[in-house]
Amino acid sequence: FSLCAMQVTDSSYVAHSEDLLYRQGFEQFKRLKGGKDFFTFLHSAGELDERNVTKNYGNRRIYIDVTDGKVYSVNNQYAGNSVGLKKLALRLAIYKANHEDWLSEHMLLMGVHPPGKSRVTYFAGAYPSACGKTSTAMIPGQSIVGDDIAYLKEDKEGYCRGVNIEQGIFGIIQDVNPVDDPLIYKSLTSPRELIFSNILITDSVPYWLGMGRNDIPEKGMNFSGDWFKGKKDKDGNEIPYAHGNARYTMRLSELENVDPKYNDPDGVVVEGIFYGGRDSDTNVPISEALSWEHGVYLGATLESETTTAIIGKTGVRRQDPMANMDFVVVPLSTYLTNHIKFGKKLKHKPRVYATNYFLRHEGKYTNTKVDKKIWVLWAEGRVKGDYNAIKTPIGMIPEYKDLKKLFKTVFKKDYTEEEYIQQFSIRVTKYLEKIARMEQLYRDEPNMPKEFWEVLSQQKRDLQELKVRTGKDSLPPISFV
Repeated sequence: FSLCAMQVTDSSYVAHSEDLLYRQGFEQFKRLKGGKDFFTFLHSAGELDERNVTKNYGNRRIYIDVTDGKVYSVNNQYAGNSVGLKKLALRLAIYKANHEDWLSEHMLLMGVHPPGKSRVTYFAGAYPSACGKTSTAMIPGQSIVGDDIAYLKEDKEGYCRGVNIEQGIFGIIQDVNPVDDPLIYKSLTSPRELIFSNILITDSVPYWLGMGRNDIPEKGMNFSGDWFKGKKDKDGNEIPYAHGNARYTMRLSELENVDPKYNDPDGVVVEGIFYGGRDSDTNVPISEALSWEHGVYLGATLESETTTAIIGKTGVRRQDPMANMDFVVVPLSTYLTNHIKFGKKLKHKPRVYATNYFLRHEGKYTNTKVDKKIWVLWAEGRVKGDYNAIKTPIGMIPEYKDLKKLFKTVFKKDYTEEEYIQQFSIRVTKYLEKIARMEQLYRDEPNMPKEFWEVLSQQKRDLQELKVRTGKDSLPPISFV
C-alpha cells in the first residue's frame, strides 16, 4: 500500500500538520534506492502580514502535474491547498489508481462492533464535507481506522482490503459537542498535541460554533484578528466568533477508540461501504444496494446540500460522485468504470449502503444525530446475515422489528412504527426527480459504463410503474412486503 511523498514548505503550520497526519517515510524512501516513484509537493505561503497570514492570497496558485506526480502551490495557507499529502496527494493517487487496478477514495475506515457479539466488521464510507463522515467514524462503541482517505486493493483471497494512508485526523469542528460527539469533544477539550484553525481563542481557551456552551466570550482572537461581539466585515455583515469551516488536527493515537489495526501496513478487510450525503427530502436513512453495480450507482449519484465546508452558497443541492468530485482528475466515466471493474474481480465483494442522516419532515429532522449508530449496526448485521430486509426499487430497507429491537438495545428507546413509516417510506416522485438530475449530470459524459445506465433505467422503470399503478408520490414500506 505504501506510496512515498515529499513535502517542501516554508510554513510551520504545514510542517506541523504533516507531522501529526502522516507517517515518517525515510525508511520507505531508502527502499526506492534512488528511484523516482514518489509524489513531490513544493509549497510557499508567500509574503506574510504581521499575523503571519498570507498577504497575497488573491494571487494564490496551485499547479498539479498528475503525470509527473508533482504539485506546486503558492500564496495560500488553507490546508486543502497547502498540506500536500492531504487532498493534493489524493488527486495524484486517483490518477495512479485509475491507471492501475485499485481505488484511491475519499473514505473513512471503521470497525463496527455489534453489542453482545464478539466480532468486528470493517466498513469504508464516503461522505461529502460536513455530511457526517468523521462523526460516523467516531460513533461511540465503534473503532476508527481512519476518517478521510483510504486506498482499496484486492488481496490474495479475493477480499477488498483497505488501508488508512494517514495517521491523524483533520476534522470539521463545528457542532462537535459532548452530547452528539462525546469522544471527539473529550479529545478536543483535554490536554494533548493538536492544532485548531479558525476558532475563537480567549485566555488560551478554544471556542467553536455549536460546541454546546452558553458562556461564549464577547471578545478574543479569531480568523478576523482581534474580535469582539458585533464586529462587522467590509460588507457590513456581522462576523461570527468562529468560522463555519473551523478545523482540528491531531494524531489518531490520541483517541480512545482508535482501532488496533489503524497502523497495520496490510490494512483491514472491508466488508461494507457507506455512501452518505446531506439530503432533506429524498433518500431513506439507510438502504442496501441490490448488487455491486447498483452500489457503484449509489456512489455515483451521491448528492449533498452545500454547507460552509464547501466554497459557495449554502443549501444548494450539489452532485458529488463518491464524495470525490473535487478530486477526480480523470474522466468520470474512467473513474466509475474502474469501480465496476474493481468489484467484478473480487471474489468477496463488500456490500454497499446509502445513508442519509439529514432527512426532514415538516422542516424538522426525522432523526437525532446519534441515530446513525443504529443504521451502522443494521448494516453490519446484514453483512453477517443477522437481518432480513425489504426489497424496493431503490434497494433493500430494514424491517421495522429489527430497528425497534436495535433502538431498544442500544438507546433504551421506543422506536415507533409511525417513525419507521415516516423515515422509510419510498418517496417515488422525489427519487424520479433525482434520476432526472443524474441523467442531466451524466448524459454528455462519453464512455460511461453500461452498468450505470442499466441500473438507472431499471430503477426509473420500476418507480414510474409504481407511480402509475398507485397514483401516489410516496409509499410506505408495507407496500413492498
